[in-house]
Amino acid sequence: MSELDELYNTVIKNDYSYGTGACAVLNKNIKMELNEYGEYKPNFKKVIGDEIYAPYQLVCPNSNLSPYEDEISSELFGQIPGMKNDSRIGYYKELYAGHVLEGNYRKSASSGGFGTWIFKELFERDLIDGVIHVKENADKEDPLLFKYEISRSIEEIQAGAKTRYYPVEFSQVINKVKEIPGRYAIIGIPSFIMSIRLLAKQDSVIKERIKFTIGLICGHQKSTKFADCLAWQVGIEPGKLKSINFRKKLPNAPANQYGVEMTGIINDKEVTITKSMNELLGHNWGQGFFKSNASDFTDDVMNETADVTLGDAWLPEYSLDSGGNNVILVRNPIIQNIIEEGISTSKVKIDKISVETIINSQASHFQHTQRELGYRLYKKDKAKQWRPQKRISATKNLPFFRRKIQDLRMEISKQSHSNFLKAVEANDLNYFIVNMQKYTKRYDRIYYVSNIVRKGPKDLINKIGNKIIRNIKVK
Repeated sequence: MSELDELYNTVIKNDYSYGTGACAVLNKNIKMELNEYGEYKPNFKKVIGDEIYAPYQLVCPNSNLSPYEDEISSELFGQIPGMKNDSRIGYYKELYAGHVLEGNYRKSASSGGFGTWIFKELFERDLIDGVIHVKENADKEDPLLFKYEISRSIEEIQAGAKTRYYPVEFSQVINKVKEIPGRYAIIGIPSFIMSIRLLAKQDSVIKERIKFTIGLICGHQKSTKFADCLAWQVGIEPGKLKSINFRKKLPNAPANQYGVEMTGIINDKEVTITKSMNELLGHNWGQGFFKSNASDFTDDVMNETADVTLGDAWLPEYSLDSGGNNVILVRNPIIQNIIEEGISTSKVKIDKISVETIINSQASHFQHTQRELGYRLYKKDKAKQWRPQKRISATKNLPFFRRKIQDLRMEISKQSHSNFLKAVEANDLNYFIVNMQKYTKRYDRIYYVSNIVRKGPKDLINKIGNKIIRNIKVK
């Protein structure tokens, strides 16, 4: 069996592909295409019978032949003086939380502004010639809203700020990198940065030209239907959405209470509507609407192979600030020096934090991605289905309610894909809402009961007593 056949029969066929485009970098005849659910998948049709060897499995993070994240990160960072290591977050030189003071970097970002600011600093110091990041698609005739592009000026870099909960793939842009000499920095979620690292082990040109990697903390990948679903709820039908800002900061609101700004066509007129994310079905990240199946089979929370990892500072002392703050995990000494200089020149305002603090900032993510992955692996093993090998062992030893929550999360993710497809075919958003609320209501009930059980009988008695009091009618 060829490398390609083996990859198809394991990762692709069983829906564990992250859709990064790594295979399409190795072989330009492989095309990355959106499937019916709005997820990128590699199309191997044009390479059937292609006997040219390429290490396809070695560049795929969910292949059982590719190395684990800690193996790659050990090669990259293990010998750097002063480097520390924690099994949960990987290697790190320093940990911070805060935001950028300089310019409008924070204002134009989803949180603290560090991603774009670090790119700017690398560019100004003549350490890079271009930045590979996700930008709005300049081709307005193309239904895709976002794609990876190369920016070669600070102005272009700033235009690529903001978080995009939208699928992209990097094969076209990485092939440009191979064609056009230069020094590049790239930003991406864990599966994408890991894929770049794996490609660099196989391709000396990529290894030489990708100088810096900025990693994002990401709960899970979304399909294109996530954007369509949000827009449809405000009256913009699928196919009529022109642009979307997934993280519009709302003045005087905590950072975790952000809005979604959507521009599209309603009754033949272009309109822009902003809605609080909390008012839209699908806002609960834990429920996993439109989640890629592959996202449920990673154990990398902190983007362990990136030079620096950025995320939202979901901590009480930072999240009340509507301007937004980042948590920052630094592994590359050059980027650490940039940040330290930023502190001394008052370009940034940050605090040094502990390992436990940065873990607490992503507490739910760590619980789902690391502590409860073993149960998802166990379910696959019990069903005798192929699944990728992970650093975490399969186990059913999870508390009863956490097992039920995991079961329901997987079902919500699956049903969101299929029910939305049916709703579009029927041109009936209500079909999707009604069918999905059956699951979300059950999810809320399980959480409610599990919290009562966790807190104990005293809390249950108090809740019953309060309910009785509320129902007493004053005569």
